[in-house]
Amino acid sequence: MRRGAAPGLTRRDRAIPPRPTDEISVPTFLSNLPPSLVAIVLLLASNVFMTFAWYGHLRYKSSPLLLAIVVSWGIAFFEYCLQVPANRIGSQTFTTAQLKITQEIITLAVFAVFSVTFLGEPLRWNYLAASVCMLAAAVFIFAV
Repeated sequence: MRRGAAPGLTRRDRAIPPRPTDEISVPTFLSNLPPSLVAIVLLLASNVFMTFAWYGHLRYKSSPLLLAIVVSWGIAFFEYCLQVPANRIGSQTFTTAQLKITQEIITLAVFAVFSVTFLGEPLRWNYLAASVCMLAAAVFIFAV
């Protein structure tokens, strides 16, 4: 037994407890909004970064692959800086399944706008069909 350790206590028992979820700090301009709306705003912003990280390099196909990877990782850092707090804040009011379907709907919407405006690809009927399916999935997830 290590000196200073109480008998019968494991390292896990002595660990610092996690902060309560109600102590998550929110930027001042979002502090007056309900947690569900804060989560949606942060997920929307994080998905913009994620979409650029994952697909932005396709506009610059002639640039070296290593450069595309490094730049994408740099962009993804900011996506995670928004996505992790969004999920923590959102978990105060949403279930994990509700958070996930919300994120997927936001991802599809952001990607549709991105592919049309940044990549110049046409919006097709299957985007609308996929959106309807995602909304139907959300109805099932949120109905419980």
